[in-house]
Amino acid sequence: MFRILLISLFAFLGVFSVAAQPRPIAVENKNAKPAPESFAAKYEGGMFGYSEKFEGTLSFDDVNERLAFKTAKGEIFSIPYDSLLVVYPQSQSVSTTAGSVISAIPVPGAGLAGFIREKRRYLILQINDPDTDIRAAVNFKLESKELLDSVVAALGAKAKLTQRGDAYFRPKAKPKDTPVPN
Repeated sequence: MFRILLISLFAFLGVFSVAAQPRPIAVENKNAKPAPESFAAKYEGGMFGYSEKFEGTLSFDDVNERLAFKTAKGEIFSIPYDSLLVVYPQSQSVSTTAGSVISAIPVPGAGLAGFIREKRRYLILQINDPDTDIRAAVNFKLESKELLDSVVAALGAKAKLTQRGDAYFRPKAKPKDTPVPN
């Protein structure tokens, strides 16, 4: 009887030891559509010296290894791929203007219009400005989630950044080992 109890105890514990084994983390590989060479974007701010908001076009300039922002007046500024530190998408859910206006009307049920929401999608670029040696976070508003995801993936690949989740970043350079004087 003792032998049967001992065997069943080991069998019972064996089941839990197999279940407790670490499992490899599944790598999620998003197949984002390739980003277009140029696409509409709205500059929201962040670049040193440009405080106004502009409607324009972002273009990948692979020959010069930079991302260029252009309007009808011409090129406004460009960001070299080497100066990119972090590239990531950001979405905000906000009340529409119509929803805000309707919800302010003093009629029964008008407050429900405040639930009318829209998604705003932003491309956030944290850069180290090579001209001024200032770090900045440059924001661009894009139209769709698919475009945003493809642009983030393309910029991450072109700038040779490391992926972490939805974001791409440039790892810090490891310090050189210097001998410690005795």
